[in-house]
Amino acid sequence: MEQIAADNHAPGASHGKTPGAKNVGQVVSDIKTTSAAQEKGTAQILKTLPRSKIAFATPMQCRLVKSLPKGEKWIYEIKFDGFRALALKRGKEVELLSRSAKDLTARFPEIAAAVGKLPMQNGVLDGEIVAVDEKGRSSFQLLQRANLPGAARAPICFYVFDLLNLEGKNLADLRLTQRKDLLQNLIQPAHEPIRFSADIKGDSKKLLAEIRRLGLEGIIAKRVDSNYEAGLGTGSWSKIKVINAQEFVIGGYTAPKGSRDFFGAILVGYFENERFLFASKVGSGFNQILLSALNQEFQKIRRDRCPFINLPEQRFRHSDHGVTAAEMKRCTWVEPKLVCQIQFSEWTRDGHLRQPVFIGLREDIKPRDVVKEVVAE
Repeated sequence: MEQIAADNHAPGASHGKTPGAKNVGQVVSDIKTTSAAQEKGTAQILKTLPRSKIAFATPMQCRLVKSLPKGEKWIYEIKFDGFRALALKRGKEVELLSRSAKDLTARFPEIAAAVGKLPMQNGVLDGEIVAVDEKGRSSFQLLQRANLPGAARAPICFYVFDLLNLEGKNLADLRLTQRKDLLQNLIQPAHEPIRFSADIKGDSKKLLAEIRRLGLEGIIAKRVDSNYEAGLGTGSWSKIKVINAQEFVIGGYTAPKGSRDFFGAILVGYFENERFLFASKVGSGFNQILLSALNQEFQKIRRDRCPFINLPEQRFRHSDHGVTAAEMKRCTWVEPKLVCQIQFSEWTRDGHLRQPVFIGLREDIKPRDVVKEVVAE
């Protein structure tokens, strides 16, 4: 069987796994890794690069595709399920910033402390902050609940996959393999909970099958010669998901039924040309702690009018996730300010979500940036 990750780089790797936790890599037979290519002249090239300040840049984006690109021009990486973050180090000062430049430093002090110990004075790292479950898999639900009152805090890791700046030198115009080579030299097992995100090799179909079997989210494909194109999604980086999930914005909620407290289901949508469109009701994925925490947030942003421009719907059609005029009278509306992640099986013909499940709030994404994800042809 083709290898998908190294023991020391896969989620739950041996240098960072929780005592007693089962390493995802351990369930893959004959595992072997490929690190970033060792290209000649990297040190010499670094000397010629322009200087730049240690500053935030909007992270490079991935394009959603139907199938993985193939060939020697591409490498694959595991797609993690967490907060995309840049780590900025200026001497002893460290900042963790989300993709929307929200400060995450205080929320993840263990990551900030580990970045501070890396063998560089100044630099900018790009990666994903994740919480790992008992099998070593990244779990957005565990990450979102890590700081909730009364909730246990899962182990937190920072999987780093790119290096934008090193000692004041702008690396954006280097090839991806050159940047990863420099990055891998910075990160050692002693720097846990920071982990280098190694590339994985194998037949794309077998890799996807194994990713699906392990319960991981998907695979990222990157061109080996790609520059770092801040804020852009040109297709040099592509992603394929084996689990359907995306961000939505909460616009209201229904009344609770039975023994449930606070609310029954949330009403979520997305933006399209500045219009806020309803997508679905979501009533699964909540425990008592989440119901209470979300209700507190809802009370701060209540509004009188429905924010969705496509409600009411005339009828439910083939889905029970729509909202009619009669049901709207029993809904409570909120300002579309809270972004959440929803997992679902598929989009229905009438534009709703089938089997939607609430995963967690996305504090790292601006509401106006939430659009319906479309697979590139």
